[in-house]
Amino acid sequence: MSSVTPTRTEVLVVGAGPAGSGAAAWAARLGSDVVLADAAVFPRDKTCGDGLTPRAIGELERLGLRDWVRAHTVNQGLRAHGFGQTLHLPWPGGSLPDWGSAVARTELDDHLRTTAIKAGATGIDGVRAVDVRRESGRVRAVTFTQGGRSASRSFEIECERLVVADGVRSPLGKVLGREWHRETVYGVAGRCYVASSTHADDPWISSHLELRNERREVLSGYGWIFPLGRDAGGVNLGVGTLATAKRPADVAIKPLMSLYADQRRAEFGLGEELRMPTSALLPMGGAVSNVAGRNWALIGDAAACVNPLNGEGIDYGLETGRLLAELLAEDPDADLATVWPALLRDHYGESFSIARRLAGLVTVPRLLPALGPIGMRSDLLMTLALRWMGNLVTDEDRDRAARVWRWAGRRSLAREARPLFG
Repeated sequence: MSSVTPTRTEVLVVGAGPAGSGAAAWAARLGSDVVLADAAVFPRDKTCGDGLTPRAIGELERLGLRDWVRAHTVNQGLRAHGFGQTLHLPWPGGSLPDWGSAVARTELDDHLRTTAIKAGATGIDGVRAVDVRRESGRVRAVTFTQGGRSASRSFEIECERLVVADGVRSPLGKVLGREWHRETVYGVAGRCYVASSTHADDPWISSHLELRNERREVLSGYGWIFPLGRDAGGVNLGVGTLATAKRPADVAIKPLMSLYADQRRAEFGLGEELRMPTSALLPMGGAVSNVAGRNWALIGDAAACVNPLNGEGIDYGLETGRLLAELLAEDPDADLATVWPALLRDHYGESFSIARRLAGLVTVPRLLPALGPIGMRSDLLMTLALRWMGNLVTDEDRDRAARVWRWAGRRSLAREARPLFG
């Protein structure tokens, strides 16, 4: 970390989560002068399930972090529970790695930020981006504040290009005009850490697709238990539900999380204490507009690059950070206002469109209790569901399941009332 705050840079990245640190690492490796700024002081926590799907593992391998990740827990797939059934569904492999992991965000994000700094980025933390200075339709500088109310100072960092990776709320994105459209499905989720005497080193991540409230009603969501490894001594436990503006989530997340832990305590050897419980709202599936301007762009959670079917965002954060860095290196003068939304739609449009349409159906009352038992009785259907729900389909995949998913995505995308990312 630099002891002197830079006053100007070629690429300014605001937000040092997976998206921002990934973008900063790639931009620095591709030859740009980069500053990576974050409001928090690292290491810091982040509300997240901590799961790393094969899609995320693939991006971490690109960054050269395979051995580091494998030194943590390694899992081989999903154990799906629900409606009287338990299925073990291995990761499908194909063009993606055939393994997954889970690393607490306190550690993952700090390591990714360090990776960016080692690549050549200048890191500054504890500074909050609050405004921008524009000239001739371009962002010329970002205004930051540092310190508490009684002793704060403000300063500017000038930049040629601005990358906004400040998370689901995206305060700087709002300054730039970002708008979240809640008529499409969004997530409400919470997580905590719990000691486990039996499953801390489990080779499977667990998902309970039959999530019930205190009245035993099936909710439009799922609970999860992700082992963090023997050294961590516990699991990431959480719950998530889906909602839309028409059908908002009528749940209190932290009490639901406590209820879920009670329901699973004996089976998973869970301790009594739920440590560090947090919750968040998740815009999903490109349900935001104004994601870019002439020389600035939103990536990761800030651009609603979150899977509508499982709430996963780390993989898309890493991907969008790399894609934007490559775009800036290939064409430094690109008008991001048009190029970046088009690239996001080309890369994610089909999968996000069909995924959020399917996720929206889950919010319809009584649909999940009717269809859930049918799906859970079929290993084939659930294997397909794992691959589709996890978006474990790439452009390189040519098998029938991949072709069906892309076919459905194209038809769904053609029926969108509002363009994704626009």
